[in-house]
Amino acid sequence: MKSTKKDVYPLPRIDDTLDCLKGAKFFSSMDLRSGYWQIDVDEADREKTAFITPEGLYEFKVFMPFGLCNAPATFSRMMDNLLRHFKWSTCLCYLDDIIVFSETFEEHISRLNLVLKCLQDAGLFLNHKKCLFAAREVKILGHLVSSIGVRPDPDKVKAVSNFPTPQNVHDVRSFLGLCSYFRRFIKGFCYLAEPLQMQLKGDAQFHWGPEEREPKEGSKDL
Repeated sequence: MKSTKKDVYPLPRIDDTLDCLKGAKFFSSMDLRSGYWQIDVDEADREKTAFITPEGLYEFKVFMPFGLCNAPATFSRMMDNLLRHFKWSTCLCYLDDIIVFSETFEEHISRLNLVLKCLQDAGLFLNHKKCLFAAREVKILGHLVSSIGVRPDPDKVKAVSNFPTPQNVHDVRSFLGLCSYFRRFIKGFCYLAEPLQMQLKGDAQFHWGPEEREPKEGSKDL
């Protein structure tokens, strides 16, 4: 039995993405409509998408389905190649999310037209319900970005603040992962998180005392 060869393709670092938006005053956020479905599957590879149902065996004949282990890498590579002349200077791309940014409105319209023309020429479609154009503030990767700077999305902060008190190692791991996403906003995060990191060691016993409670209390300052 052969296993799928993993396609390792890097996603942009979130911190790099957010830092690139510094100084911008206008933002457009665009989302591709069912992005994976806009990529064709080679005829020779269609049998690899087969799945079983009570009515029989089926396979995808036209578009790349969700759930394939290499789908994110394939999609990211396609978007990077498509927007290679604009990335980091005119727009940012994280999977199917595209952000166009600029300092002036006139510049923004010009950049937006360039990116939209590129998408149109490639035959890609946007989900207009999830698009926002020439805004002063935009949501991206769990953050709110504006000319003032970057701050955590209040809805995400609420999820951290309201996280139930961990009852086991699994809960600790989940809480740490949630907090780590916003570590840049938590002063002394590495120091605060150390007692929780110790809980994840193989031979460690779960314990929840004052030291472990400290990072949870610190997360409320987000």
